[in-house]
This record gives sequence, C-alpha cells and structure tokens, in this order.
Amino acid sequence: MDRIEEKFSEIINSKRVVFKVGTSTLTYPNGNLNIRRMESLVSVLSDIKNSGREIILVTSGAIGVGTSHLGLKERPKDIGGKQAAAAVGQCELMYIYDKYFSEYGHVTAQLLLTRDVVENEQRKNNVINTINKLLEFGAVPIVNENDTVSVEEIEFGDNDTLSAVVAVLSRAESLIILTDTNGLYTSDPRKNAGAKLIPVVETIDDKLREAASGAGTKMGTGGMITKLRAAEIATKAGIPTVVMNGSDPRRLYDLFDGKPIGTLFI
Repeated sequence: MDRIEEKFSEIINSKRVVFKVGTSTLTYPNGNLNIRRMESLVSVLSDIKNSGREIILVTSGAIGVGTSHLGLKERPKDIGGKQAAAAVGQCELMYIYDKYFSEYGHVTAQLLLTRDVVENEQRKNNVINTINKLLEFGAVPIVNENDTVSVEEIEFGDNDTLSAVVAVLSRAESLIILTDTNGLYTSDPRKNAGAKLIPVVETIDDKLREAASGAGTKMGTGGMITKLRAAEIATKAGIPTVVMNGSDPRRLYDLFDGKPIGTLFI
C-alpha cells in the first residue's frame, strides 16, 4: 500500500458518515431531476447503510428543481423568487428520496436548517438530539437549508458549508462531498487542460484557495471554494473530508474499499 492509499484507508473505518450531494449532480443542466443518477445514489447509500454504517445526507437541489417546475429559464436572483422555487422544489425532492429509500427498506426524515438555529445553544442541542435519535431509530436524516424562509442574515449560503456544520454537530467520522468535478485541481480544469488532480491535502493555504474556482453551473451556488471552506471546517474538528465526482455514485464503493478517489483532506 502506497502513501496515498494509506491516507485514504482511514475512510474505511468510518461508522457515521455525512454525504453531501450538489445540484449539479442531482439535476440536468435544465434543472430537471436526473432520475437515473438519484436512483443510483440512493441504491448505493442504502447498501452502505446496510453494511452497518450510519448515514446522513445533505442535499441541494430544491431551488434548481423548483426553477424547472415553475418554467423559469434561470435560477431566481431575488430572495422571494428563491424562496418560492425552494417551496416547490423541496416537495418533489423529498418525495423522490423517500420513494427510493423506502424501496430498500429505509425510512427518511427531513431536516431544514438555517444558520441561526445552530448559533443558538439550545436550538443547536435540539438539532443534535434529533439527528442522534433518528440515527438510533435507523432512519436516514436528509438535511437541506430552509431556503423557503432563509434570508441573508440567517442563511448558510451554500450546502457545502452546511454539510460540514452537520458533520461537526453529528460527530461524523467522515464527510463525503459529491460534485461535478473529480476533486481539487492545481487550477480550474475547465479552463486549463494541464490542471492536475491533487489526491491528498494536508494543509489548506492561500495557494489552494487561489486554485479553487466559483460556481460551476447556473443551477448551483457553490463551486470548489465552498468545498475548500467545508473541508477546513470539518478537518479542524478531526473529520477527514473527500471531494469526489458524483456522476457515478457506485464509485463510493471504491472509496470505502480504501481506494484513492477524488481529493482527501486530512
């Protein structure tokens, strides 16, 4: 086993895992749900859960799906428009998740959070207790930002940050972020064909932040810079974080077999 494989092997022993999936992974460019990919994702997550792990899913997609269903050509930029799109999209998103997870015998639970909830000690403890109890009952907590009521003062701003916060609150043993690129590169691979994948990151510095880019799709809100921020939050709490391509969820099997996939932040 070489050094890189040795670093990735610590993921194998993770018993409580937070998975984050972005809008670009869940939907087509027009905002409609990518049903085949969602079905594959739920199948793999259900199997990982069956292996004895506890899983928490942080999902994006509500605003993107709502944008499509409302017939809008692009994601709303105003607060009211985003809230309306989220209200429409969240219904279908949870319906699909619940439908697919139930086919594998798993119960889902919806948690919608805003930043002010986790900044208040009592409400934060309520969230922690709810997550722990759901996992104790064998359910799959599915977490999203509460975009329908969220405004700038109380929003996380992106679900990468939210996933790291959830990982810390739940005392997860690893955080897996599924996105539309293979991981962190030395520069933006969409603009530079010579960009190289960075397999392991031990220190997040200004050079890495410079290599990260903004949002990759018109339906998403994040980009690699928010994933870097999430990795920083999680790793400071001792939680190894992997950023990997989510186009084929079956690659999660390779990851939990200890194979180097994507970028590991340790």
